[in-house]
Amino acid sequence: MIIIKSPREIELIKKAGEVVSDVFKQLEPLCIPGVSTLALANKADQVIRSHGAIPTFLNYEGYPGVICISVNDTVVHGIPSKHTILRDGDVVSLDVGATLNGYVADACRTYVVGRAKESTKKLVRVTEESFYEGVKLIKEGVHLGDVSHAIQTHVEKNGFSVIRDYTGHGVGRHLHEDPSIPNYGEAGTGVILKAGMCLAIEPMVAEGDYRVKILSDGWTAKMKDGKLSSHYENTLVVTKDGYEILTQDKEIK
Repeated sequence: MIIIKSPREIELIKKAGEVVSDVFKQLEPLCIPGVSTLALANKADQVIRSHGAIPTFLNYEGYPGVICISVNDTVVHGIPSKHTILRDGDVVSLDVGATLNGYVADACRTYVVGRAKESTKKLVRVTEESFYEGVKLIKEGVHLGDVSHAIQTHVEKNGFSVIRDYTGHGVGRHLHEDPSIPNYGEAGTGVILKAGMCLAIEPMVAEGDYRVKILSDGWTAKMKDGKLSSHYENTLVVTKDGYEILTQDKEIK
């Protein structure tokens, strides 16, 4: 069941979104060679709790990390570790959830570490662009498939592929609510959007083939071909004539 959020609930999600945005603001400068992913997670924990919020992901269905930190060929659900050290040319995705006053906001950013190849920078750029290509279609009455199709089209025309095993989702009192939001699909299909829907839209993009494998820890999702991946996500609310991003940390493109 898709839950339409009241203005009060939307404001509460937006407040949680401000916490998530602050995590990115404070962690982006720390994504440099020599830093461990555990150090980044510890800083995220400090920032989230300083706002009176709690890390949504910690112990969610058994996940052991404060945030998900995925490096290079890990596309999602990377577990922070003191043994995973960022290096020149890496890409690192920070997937952050914060719960404040009972409501959740969820977002992800992928950063390039130090000096990197132009192809790596393009992957990260196209992933973010695909998010905006999709959400620019959002308003009440639009099919969700239109958004998914636009994301897929932008990714594939740039020579990359869309991850099929993971999707975006509704968000509110719970981290994962209806509807499921694939990053691929047919225009004119799927749920019809209504004002008040709060959605976490999150393109996950592969440099090569889209197929993934799960490691023995039960969480870490890696690209089967070992190539790079990238991830970009925001929580937003559908409005009558558009949308508002609730985890915005910069001007909308």
